[in-house]
Amino acid sequence: MRGIALRFGGVVALDDVSFAVRPAEIFAVIGPNGAGKTSIFNCLNGIYHPQRGTIVFEGVDITRRTPPGIAKLGMARTFQNLALFNGASVIENVMLGRHNVMRTSIVSGLAWFGPARHAERENRDVCDAIITELGLAEYRDAPIVQLPYGIQKRIEFARALAMEPKLILLDEPVAGMNREESNAMARHIVGARTRRGIPMILVEHDMQTVMDIADRVLVLDFGRIIAFGTPAEVRSDPRAIAAYMGSVA
Repeated sequence: MRGIALRFGGVVALDDVSFAVRPAEIFAVIGPNGAGKTSIFNCLNGIYHPQRGTIVFEGVDITRRTPPGIAKLGMARTFQNLALFNGASVIENVMLGRHNVMRTSIVSGLAWFGPARHAERENRDVCDAIITELGLAEYRDAPIVQLPYGIQKRIEFARALAMEPKLILLDEPVAGMNREESNAMARHIVGARTRRGIPMILVEHDMQTVMDIADRVLVLDFGRIIAFGTPAEVRSDPRAIAAYMGSVA
């Protein structure tokens, strides 16, 4: 992001925000409610178009692109409020993440022969491997609606991984979880980054998770960057403490 400004009437959501994410980095964005964190995500994946500045992803200017176009370039996103299909099973939800990488024609897909059948099996195998990797195998065929909230958050992460993305936006991945669930989710995020080398941008209020897994942290307040650096640097920055973190140890 380079010099991004986003306004809604007289309300400033983002004011001259610039940063770059490194390869295989977990990059955290934190700040109080209304600081502009979700606005950054909405600009990155094309829901909002900023009035000023540019966003470049994998060498492509995506500032004015649509969400489907940005997804096709390899950007995946999870959501603070779950966006799963409750009546579908775990494997069916994860399989939806493969829509950008499936290449069979409409005719073969409708007739369910040859290439379509082979592609279905291949993509299901990929999703089964991700489900196993994230410790979800026992829930594979269960309807989403029957599963605990913490498991559902992990399933949404599995669906993002199924896209084979070049970047994942994680919108409060441990929100609403207890400490045990948060720690498990953090381990899966770090493990996926280690195995796949996928950079991730993390928006999160859970400071223990942020400080444990982020490589660098950007702190927003009223749409402006007020602190930026490693977790240790941000933890001791008086501006960040005053704006948000209080007495984080």
